[in-house]
Amino acid sequence: MRRLLPFVLATIILALAGILWWRAGESSEPAGSQASLLPLLAEEGTAGFARATEPGAIRFPRDLGAHDDYQTEWWYYTGNLESASGRRFGYQLTFFRRALTPPAPAEEQAGGEVSEWRTDQVYLAHFTISDVAGEAFYFDERFARGAAGLAGAQADPYRVWLEEWFAAEVGVAGEGDRVRLFAETEEVALDLILTETLPPVLHGDEGLSQKGREPGNASYYYSLVQQATAGTVTVQGETYAVTGLSWKDHEYSTSALEPGAVGWDWFSLQFDNGAALMFFQIRREDGSLQAESSGTFVYPDGSTVHVPLDEWNLEVTDSWTSPDSGATYPAGWEIRIPSLDLELVGEPLLADQELTVSTVYWEGAVQFSGTWQGGPVQAGQALQANGYIEMTGYFETMDGRI
Repeated sequence: MRRLLPFVLATIILALAGILWWRAGESSEPAGSQASLLPLLAEEGTAGFARATEPGAIRFPRDLGAHDDYQTEWWYYTGNLESASGRRFGYQLTFFRRALTPPAPAEEQAGGEVSEWRTDQVYLAHFTISDVAGEAFYFDERFARGAAGLAGAQADPYRVWLEEWFAAEVGVAGEGDRVRLFAETEEVALDLILTETLPPVLHGDEGLSQKGREPGNASYYYSLVQQATAGTVTVQGETYAVTGLSWKDHEYSTSALEPGAVGWDWFSLQFDNGAALMFFQIRREDGSLQAESSGTFVYPDGSTVHVPLDEWNLEVTDSWTSPDSGATYPAGWEIRIPSLDLELVGEPLLADQELTVSTVYWEGAVQFSGTWQGGPVQAGQALQANGYIEMTGYFETMDGRI
């Protein structure tokens, strides 16, 4: 699925009086004019953007970078880390891009002096650290226009950034198999090297991930899983050398939730035997799940199998109520996928991993254990997994917002 949060940027942008003048120096409207943005931010404003419709369209390294002809895009990094002494951390570093208008035809772009501040792109980034032993969750949110070097994304060499926060290819140019992540705030910092160990995972139908019944209500979606990770995490001035595993999602689309959808749950689990599991479910106001909810199981050798909605069972076993937002979230899960002979039980590493930013949602580090009867051990293989879960629509419905 991953992720529909950029569609809520309409609310965010209208709150950013300091960067509302996207065509600085070229608009006759005052910089504080909000009304001029409303037509661009409405759902009807998707005309002129490309839509995800064809399987097999993703190409590397071309599609590592930005796709400005699609309305929304995100590069999502999450991971589970541990110091030599066993101190555990989770992290999230996410870059979102939202196009306000479709790219102009080439003939309209030619001629005349263009300000370096002119842009139709807005970028948003979220950065979190979960300090399990310290029972503390740190989060921050930043915005920038996609101009004047403030924020952007490119394919070769791969780089996505918002001011000093970035994910960037390192090592041999063009190979793209090692990426450095860096972000810092006054309280926490992250500096990691991620190394690919498996080929990209294409979700859905050869990378075409359907979100609804209508053609084009879909995204292009791939992941990099089981990335070996090493570097440092800094919390309140103390720096820890850490190792672990990271997960990357990259998704781009021009689509929205269907009417009646209230939110979604997204799971990414990385097993100690080298396997991985992603699945998402879109929840509807009548209590049902969107039929297009689906997932992907990744075998240790990198081969994959599609997991449709009717092949898994998810039960919530516990809950947690936020003292900040008042929202109640699931806080314990049982997962059964009979077609894979896979059974799992899991919980958050910290109950409070809620981001109370421009959109209130829960995203945090989790741990699971269980058995895989279809694994290499015929009698059933015991599994341990770390991962991340994202949950939206528990504070307020996403219907009508995205």
